[in-house]
Amino acid sequence: MPQIDKLFSTHLNKIADFSFDENVAAVFPDMIARSIPGYPLMIENIGRLARQYCQADSTIYDLGCATGTATLSMAKHVAANNCQIVGIDNSPAMVKQCQQFVSQYHHPCPIKIECADITNYAYQPSSVILMNFTLQFLAPHERQAMIQRIYDALLPGGVLILSEKFTHEDVIGNELLVDLHHQFKGDNGYSDLEISQKRTALEKVMLTDTMSTHTSRLDSAGFAHIIPWFSCFNFMSLVAVK
Repeated sequence: MPQIDKLFSTHLNKIADFSFDENVAAVFPDMIARSIPGYPLMIENIGRLARQYCQADSTIYDLGCATGTATLSMAKHVAANNCQIVGIDNSPAMVKQCQQFVSQYHHPCPIKIECADITNYAYQPSSVILMNFTLQFLAPHERQAMIQRIYDALLPGGVLILSEKFTHEDVIGNELLVDLHHQFKGDNGYSDLEISQKRTALEKVMLTDTMSTHTSRLDSAGFAHIIPWFSCFNFMSLVAVK
């Protein structure tokens, strides 16, 4: 039975930096559903995008796979011959939850879950690579190299699906989007205390970029087409085509 996220519901004298430990892994599905607007719609359409762009005899990667929701969506939709999906996460707690979750379902596309560092992983030729709210947790100086590594692993016509929380270029615009997001979380049952304490926990480990930074990074890596396909408040997802 999924657990309800109450990690920040009581006053904490000292707020530690956010980490994907066992406590977070246990409540992660509830946390994400109540924190990211439009998340179920994103997950379903990530599966559809994987179906559209997957190529026979290639690997599909879910980088920062967490508990495997997007991994399973892709497995449900992918129909190309001789494909496999590899989910990678560097959190042992997340990998354990993910392995338990995906093992409950069976699809024609096989799934393998690995505990590894995505920044130095040896990628096989790939037609679809997903980073669903993952890049924002890498150190900023590592991000361009990560995008380049993904580009180099993709087959011609392959895609990176990149979902991120972003910072609006304009201060007033950013304040508006942050306020709307906080109202969304409040409507989903989070208290002001929970919102404030979680924001403090994340402020040093989740450093968001502007849309222009993302676009520039993808351009520099060599992607031919960059298509925004989802946006709500300060959350967006792009398809970058090689």
